[in-house]
Amino acid sequence: MDHTFDVAIIGGGVNGASIAYQLSKLGRKVIIIEKEQIGCQASSAAAGMLAAQAELEYDGPLFQLAIKSQAMFSALANELLETTGVDIEFVNKGMLKIAETEDMAEEVIRQVTFQKKWDPTIKWLDAKELREMEPSLSPSVPGAMYLPNDGHVQPAKLTQAFAKAAVHFGAKILENTEVLSFLYQNGQVIGVQTTNGTILSDNFVVAAGAWAAQLMRESGLEMNMYPVKGECFSVKTERPIINRTIFSDKRCYLVPKKNGEIYIGATMIEHTFDKKVTAKGIATLLERATQIIPQIKEAAWERVWAGIRPQTGDGLPYIGAHPRWKNLFVAAGHFRNGILLSPITGKLVAELIEGSLKDENLLSAFRLDRNMLVGGKP
Repeated sequence: MDHTFDVAIIGGGVNGASIAYQLSKLGRKVIIIEKEQIGCQASSAAAGMLAAQAELEYDGPLFQLAIKSQAMFSALANELLETTGVDIEFVNKGMLKIAETEDMAEEVIRQVTFQKKWDPTIKWLDAKELREMEPSLSPSVPGAMYLPNDGHVQPAKLTQAFAKAAVHFGAKILENTEVLSFLYQNGQVIGVQTTNGTILSDNFVVAAGAWAAQLMRESGLEMNMYPVKGECFSVKTERPIINRTIFSDKRCYLVPKKNGEIYIGATMIEHTFDKKVTAKGIATLLERATQIIPQIKEAAWERVWAGIRPQTGDGLPYIGAHPRWKNLFVAAGHFRNGILLSPITGKLVAELIEGSLKDENLLSAFRLDRNMLVGGKP
């Protein structure tokens, strides 16, 4: 295998694969270096919600980035299907952000007023209107915000489609290979030492999710990032009992997939890389889910899983160039928005590397030096 590239991407999750796709499409010689298998961590554990307006309740850089990325999915689904034959199962039937109590209803109605500035189709549904749309919802739910443009995808298929599309345009994928350290020369990074030898490249992107901070520390950067475990489970019913995603601020969502499964998640357990699924976590989710959709109790049990998501101290991802090593870039810390932000992350990082970023202000809030210490290494 050739060990010299234009761009080496460390991490084969959804964002690493998206960046590889965008760069290889431009004719760049790209390699993805993944310590296990493509999409094996948070990218395959996600529910795949494209909840730009349900999860992000306030205007700001992350909200604006999410809105732009969400708008890319319809065309992207067709593009990836044509290039790779992989259907990412883009579903755009909308989402219901429910208020589980009258007190919560006041807050959700306030959110409707805010969200309508960006999408006039968003509206409040009272109990009667809500039951007409989703009859299986508990009678105790007083209303919901209806977000017609929030959809979902199959996250594992999205990641694989990005990776296959990158390979289609000439990218290489090196799995079961861990990056151990960077190699430096003349004021720049020239290579990485891996468990399978040395790889040289003109540019490097660290897109290693919750593990990015550990690797970047070796470059002299202390990133304010920590792991958050999310546990999930899924059930199946003989006939569909919900038609669109149901989202609650009480840390519970239900996402109906094309294969008949309903994904239910997710717990949030901070500062752990331990992926084991606990009885306590699943019991808590099951209790919340059945309060929202009582028929879940009668559904057939399918599976449980957990993923480790990368959270940052200020809740914003890191997307940008290293403040010292200008050919070293980071795209990590997307937390619960990795799937949603993957199209725009791939596009913007490709533009950064190419020197063609049109709006530098778009990424200013996500720069790497906003709240981190830069050491003296090497």
